Amino acid sequence: MPAPPVIVNNTPLVALWSLGKLGLLGDLFGTVWLPTAVEAEFLATRSVVRRQILAESSWLQTISLTDPRHALTYVGLDQGEAEVLALGVEHGAQLVIMDERKGRRYARRLGLSLTGTLGVLLLAKEQGLITAVAPLLEQLLDEGLYFAPSLIEQTLRLAQEA
Repeated sequence: MPAPPVIVNNTPLVALWSLGKLGLLGDLFGTVWLPTAVEAEFLATRSVVRRQILAESSWLQTISLTDPRHALTYVGLDQGEAEVLALGVEHGAQLVIMDERKGRRYARRLGLSLTGTLGVLLLAKEQGLITAVAPLLEQLLDEGLYFAPSLIEQTLRLAQEA
């Protein structure tokens, strides 16, 4: 029986892509699932470049929901977040990678294992795939991503960079 999937949402996908570190997902987790709605969000801008990245990332697989109505359960979430959660429940996800607060609250209530962009960077440092989290975090902040100050502080402390 195959291992439970790791499923990624758009924000961590875009964040890692913008850092030039999208491959960390494949290095850390092997195969990673991308719900169809998340793929559409990812390709909505810079679609030619991003389509090429997806084509070159054989470890990233676009997956459809068995029953698309399952995504309707998650009120107040965008379609991509809802599909991440629905796929996670349908297939007993090993891990869900999501940054959005409301989606994370749903994931916790569903009992799904959860991390976000900063968790991926921490894991990558622990496994020796990157040397430091702080410069990458700084780059994400410079690009306009928002992380709560307490999360930034906690991440840098866990990375032993604070």
